[in-house]
Amino acid sequence: MSTSPNPNLNTTLYFGYGSNLWKQQMSLRCPTSTHLGLARLSGFTWLINTRGYANVVASTHPSDAVYGLVYGLAAADEARLDANEGVPLAYTKEYMGVEFWRRGDGGGADAAEPERVQVLVYIDRRRTRGAQAKGEYVYRMNMGIVDAVREGVPREYVQSVLRRYIPKMEQGEDGEGVRGRAERQALEFEDES
Repeated sequence: MSTSPNPNLNTTLYFGYGSNLWKQQMSLRCPTSTHLGLARLSGFTWLINTRGYANVVASTHPSDAVYGLVYGLAAADEARLDANEGVPLAYTKEYMGVEFWRRGDGGGADAAEPERVQVLVYIDRRRTRGAQAKGEYVYRMNMGIVDAVREGVPREYVQSVLRRYIPKMEQGEDGEGVRGRAERQALEFEDES
């Protein structure tokens, strides 16, 4: 398994499964990051944890999996992302094996034979029960869902997994300043536990 798309570069492969599905947010948080493709993390399930944000939790059901986008991160971007993700207060960093489909391989998951790679995953091992998403996070997740589907994440996954916690927002609906709070939270970690 590789951790870099190019072994000559010091690049970390990062698996974004929550609001970092939103490519605009990633470009703001990690300006030199590169979207490389999508991946499936098997043996985990996706939920909104008691902080009100996405988490992946080990599952006992072998068919459970989490889809996400894979980005290449330089060291400076990884350090910025650590701050955005609230390491070590909100999440810890782990490296996990995923099935990876490179961008341009023919249309998303299951369209071609995936590679097996190691990716950086931000995970909260303490808060593993489902809860309600924060209002600003619903906005960011909806933006991310649009990008994720466009990049090949299966619509069935969005409907059966993500939509259990993230209601669909209508075009232009952002509620009393939710968009502004979402954009601020996208750029700066605030411990809201």
